Amino acid sequence: MKRNTAKYTTVGNKVLLYETSLCIWLLSYYDAAVDALAATRILPRLVEVVKSSTKEKVVRVAVLTLKNLLFKGTFASEMVDLGFPQIVQNLKSQAWSDEDLVEALNSLEEGLKDSIKRLSSFDKYKQEVLLGNLDWSPMHKDPAFWRENINKFEDNDFQVLRILITILDTSGDSRALAVACYDISQFIQYHPAGRGIVTDLKAKERVIKLMDHESSEVRKNALLCVQKLLLSAKYVSYLQS
Repeated sequence: MKRNTAKYTTVGNKVLLYETSLCIWLLSYYDAAVDALAATRILPRLVEVVKSSTKEKVVRVAVLTLKNLLFKGTFASEMVDLGFPQIVQNLKSQAWSDEDLVEALNSLEEGLKDSIKRLSSFDKYKQEVLLGNLDWSPMHKDPAFWRENINKFEDNDFQVLRILITILDTSGDSRALAVACYDISQFIQYHPAGRGIVTDLKAKERVIKLMDHESSEVRKNALLCVQKLLLSAKYVSYLQS
């Protein structure tokens, strides 16, 4: 008799997904394990499981894991960046039979609201940079953000700026490269010693290389950054960003 192997493979994958999620849920109760999980890409994968799974027991264990992680380390801000608050809203609109799942969704909704309130705009920005997940979120092109937070770039020996410069060498994502170039140009414009600091950190050579990048978005923002590096301060504000 011929077997439907696709059916058995699908069932096997669902069982494996559930058992893997269950293991991560158990680990989420131990601080040492949570620290190890924070160094992985586990959170986006858990969120994807919650979004795409059609099995309630799989969704349940993934949601319970996310609930445990919510107030540990930087998981809350990462959840916000991944758009998890909206996913929770979508899940709450569905009819679930498991009371633990419903309760966990309610807890996540309230916890994420509190996290969003606590996160300043610079906290969100710093988290984006640290993760290397640069995108055109509103703060990048908001003059008020740069005026109000420019001194915070000095923290930890210009840690955020140094990471932006590192992204120019290490990222293979065109969007991240374009945003990094733009943000460095904004630092040059808004920090009193921006041009000198960026020059001392050897960013100019890296940005110049990106002027030949295959992406027009990267080329445009690399050119803007180089212009701000070369022009005197009184002319920088006239450049179109």
